[in-house]
Amino acid sequence: MPDNVGAQWNAGETLEDAKRHLLSPSEEMAKLGKATRPLIAYGEGIHVVDAHGRRIIDGPAGMWCTQIGYGRREIADAVSAQSLKLSYNSPWYTTNSPSIELARRIAEVTPGDLNRVFFTTGGSTAVDSALRFTEFYNNVLGRPEKKHIIVRREGYHGSTSLTAACSGRAFNWQNFDIASPRITFISAPNIRLAPGLTEAQFLDKLVREFEDTVGTIGPDKVAAFLAEPLLASGGVIIPPKGYHARIKAICEKHDIIYISDEVVTAFGRCGEWFASEKVFGVVPDIITFAKGVTSGYVPLGGFAISERLLDKVAGENAKGSYYSNGYTYSSHPVSCAAALANMDVIERDGILQHVRDVSGHFADALRSLRDLPHVADIRVAGLVGCVECLVDTASPEVTDRDKKLGGRIDTHCFDLGLLVRPLGNVCVLSPPLVITKSQIDEMIAILRQGILKAAAELKQPAEA
Repeated sequence: MPDNVGAQWNAGETLEDAKRHLLSPSEEMAKLGKATRPLIAYGEGIHVVDAHGRRIIDGPAGMWCTQIGYGRREIADAVSAQSLKLSYNSPWYTTNSPSIELARRIAEVTPGDLNRVFFTTGGSTAVDSALRFTEFYNNVLGRPEKKHIIVRREGYHGSTSLTAACSGRAFNWQNFDIASPRITFISAPNIRLAPGLTEAQFLDKLVREFEDTVGTIGPDKVAAFLAEPLLASGGVIIPPKGYHARIKAICEKHDIIYISDEVVTAFGRCGEWFASEKVFGVVPDIITFAKGVTSGYVPLGGFAISERLLDKVAGENAKGSYYSNGYTYSSHPVSCAAALANMDVIERDGILQHVRDVSGHFADALRSLRDLPHVADIRVAGLVGCVECLVDTASPEVTDRDKKLGGRIDTHCFDLGLLVRPLGNVCVLSPPLVITKSQIDEMIAILRQGILKAAAELKQPAEA
């Protein structure tokens, strides 16, 4: 137990304070003030420990982000040292050495000519800033009509007004005014919802849909295509092989900026610093990142951008313009110092290779659950995977009963010592990248028990 978690900490009082004062993300308003979420006291390696001292495997790695695990002294020391040296500087008229060094380090591992880095406060602001760049870019080029954005259903890109409007998960739209006339959705690349098609046929269908969508809107009006390499919060939806490269070729034909949203997949999740090129076969014009850049220790996000794009609106082509988008905490020195320490640990400990070494075992372990009742699909890439459960596996439609089944599985797993990312009927696992094969086996064994317990409850007459 860390030194700062001791007897003076009263869990009961803390939980009561949470009920009285805390408004959490995705708060169920009917329960506001009456209930609160499980209280986590501290983390250690791949585990978190709750207020009762129970050790729980952190299956989602926080929110897809605790790459190197909890309790790493290297990050704490880097944060402490930088806080004492320079805790803040205004990015509007000064700069700091950690942000400069981090930009260089990131540029060394990005694909293509994505050699310049803009820092933000997290994933939502990273994607928002990248999209705002496309507005700036086309305005400077004298193309004010070229502002349309194409995104996918079931994608998730953030919680600013613009990024929320680009997120195709229906749940995120409830009771918010999100719709935007300059954003168009195309199909999620989920082959489970395309029965009867081969992967090649499904890929052709998706590409035709994109091409037709561009044609309908007008190539002179489409500014950007925004896509996660795999749709993470949409349920770990993995496109057919070659999807991104074929979409990128259409984007190049029509001068459409291809933005790869790697907030989840960057910094090792798929065994590479960035997954776009080496895992998914595409070199984007812009890559957004956050989460794993600091392993979740402190907030930081940003995007890396192509020199080719910048050259068109910089120097003699600038036309007096300023890319005036930014934040009080852009290039924050403490966050950048944490990210540098995080990259050091990933390199020193060979974590990218470790992910490549264990990801096959992780995939096999997940797929071993195919024999269980109500398991409809299993999807996995690197160290992110999911088990999709349906009451009736023959039906592709997701019902409220399916979502309740997923909720039961989550609850049983938590009681058994495993956090599972709750996404309706989809059980998502994306553990810290330092997880071992034996820990993977333990995690999957708990998930198996959770699914079996929930399945047994469905057989009870009251639940029929």
